[in-house]
Amino acid sequence: MSCWQTIQDYGLRAIGIGERLLPREDFTLCDQFTLIGSGMIWNIYFGTVALLAGFFLATLVGVGKASTNRLIRKSASWFIFVFRGSPLFIQFFFGYFLFLTLKSQYAFFDPFTAAWLGALIVLFLNTAAYAGEIFYGALQSIPKGDTEAADAYGLTGWSRFRRVIWPTMLRLAWPAYTNEAIFLYHSTTLVFLSGFPAWQQRGDALYYASYFADKTFNPFVPYPILAGYFILLTLAVIGFFGLVNRRLNRHLPGEERPKLRLRPNLIR
Repeated sequence: MSCWQTIQDYGLRAIGIGERLLPREDFTLCDQFTLIGSGMIWNIYFGTVALLAGFFLATLVGVGKASTNRLIRKSASWFIFVFRGSPLFIQFFFGYFLFLTLKSQYAFFDPFTAAWLGALIVLFLNTAAYAGEIFYGALQSIPKGDTEAADAYGLTGWSRFRRVIWPTMLRLAWPAYTNEAIFLYHSTTLVFLSGFPAWQQRGDALYYASYFADKTFNPFVPYPILAGYFILLTLAVIGFFGLVNRRLNRHLPGEERPKLRLRPNLIR
């Protein structure tokens, strides 16, 4: 079988398009690159949707933690504490068995036991908690002069928040939020290691990498391929967030604009 035929057969297998049966022997590099790349579709789906939805909840949580209302402030603080204080792996297990219990009582929760929805909700809440803390810290760091200028212009309420507070908060939080986005995509590899099952062997990239490692007894081929895909994904995230960062700081002189740079840490 040619490599092009392998790509046609297995390129979209992770989402149920193409060959149903996995190759059983005579694995080629093309097989491994294609199937692991196919699994990356799920990692990108989980990370992107959770990040987009979590951004809005994180904004509410960050603003809520900075609220003068004690009930709102405490609720936001406890939400952040619970999801930042417990391991994501445990959250997946807890979420799966919670949805499984609810499913036995109410048929409405049946889709929630599937990874595409149940695991997505867990990731959504987790990233909202981490990003909420980042946004809260940015709110606390807004220069007093910015808010005084808004008051001088007569801006109050929603106009004050939308025109001054929110843009400044994003600009200050963006570098740290970029790191959270990268870690979120990396965390998607835990989905099919937790309670959420991979239906008909339609797993993510790590699922297929583990499959090849088990079949060939050689982890030094599939796992580096997996790492390579995630490095490319990380570069794409940094590039996109860098464009947004440039947009957020477009009012600053060129030499004063903070830049997002890729600086690998040898020791974390």
